[in-house]
Amino acid sequence: MIDFELSEEQQMIRDSVGAFAREEIRPAARPADESGAIPAALIAKAWQFGFVSGAIPEKFGGGGDARSAVTGAIVAEELGFGDVSIGLHVLAPRLFAFPILEMGTDEQRAKYLKRFAGADFAAATAAVMEPRFDFDLSAQQVSAKRDGAGYILNGGKCYVPLAAESDSILIYAATDASKGFAGVDGFIVPRGAAGVTISEREKNMGLKPLATYELTLKDCRVGADARLGGDRGIDFSRLMSESRVALAAMGVGVMNAAFEYARDYAKERKAFGVPIATKQAIAFILADMAIEIDAARLLLWEAAYELDKGRDALKASYLAKNYVAQSALKVTDNGVQVLGGHGYIREHPVEMWLRNARGFAAIEGIATV
Repeated sequence: MIDFELSEEQQMIRDSVGAFAREEIRPAARPADESGAIPAALIAKAWQFGFVSGAIPEKFGGGGDARSAVTGAIVAEELGFGDVSIGLHVLAPRLFAFPILEMGTDEQRAKYLKRFAGADFAAATAAVMEPRFDFDLSAQQVSAKRDGAGYILNGGKCYVPLAAESDSILIYAATDASKGFAGVDGFIVPRGAAGVTISEREKNMGLKPLATYELTLKDCRVGADARLGGDRGIDFSRLMSESRVALAAMGVGVMNAAFEYARDYAKERKAFGVPIATKQAIAFILADMAIEIDAARLLLWEAAYELDKGRDALKASYLAKNYVAQSALKVTDNGVQVLGGHGYIREHPVEMWLRNARGFAAIEGIATV
């Protein structure tokens, strides 16, 4: 029996993050989309919520809170409701810190986790995606070959958030391509390491405020201590399941934003003397949007629940993320449809949400719970 009733603490988190998303993030979303930049003051304010530092052990200066995928999904959904780009930026340090926290060696935890317990935003990231049409998480073409006491990395990554401002990047590469997920390892690489080239900022259809970059590795040599988890390695399948849950949650957030905006608009907009929400065609569209949101959230919470129980959530997280990739596009497009011609202009945010939602079918590994 799965119980999705939120604890008192989870409800408090949802309320506080939700209020921040509505009052602080949402007003900044359109200017950020137009300028391609997120205000530093907003990032600093979000950092105070402890989205990263809260999970860092007390001995490293953090809050020492227990991690929960369900709680992480709640946070990601609320941030996605405010703005997906800003939410992804704020949570980007998790991509580096949380895998080290969960699967790093004692030495790696002691070396890196302290930087995320400070009062100031600490930029960090991970490189997962690769610039090829047949990209598959379990078939990474960036390679890490053992060479003496270390490894040599070669290949290319794309859509790496905050790469240009992160001191270190967690790069996922295949150490044994024949083993699928089990043959992928993570390597902690300094941004300025020899053989690492970061391109100019990518230009994308949506998620414009999120700074992402291509990254090229050419005979980049790292020591054996750079391998996440040391000789034990990592559970890449679990890390990507956590990522898919976070992305699905972000998608549910933007779906809910589009639904609420379209619903409120339909109640206020009148045609032939009555609100258009009373028209059957509009009412059916809004009902269908609400159904899609609830269905997506249930799939996402089921996957998060499996993660919290320590079970294999690869299938559940894939289903949740794949469903959201389709339904987020449908729901945000319906949001534009409800507004009619007004939905196509920048005066209303639904066109921005549609562009952002289109990315969920393409992005992987750029968020985690």
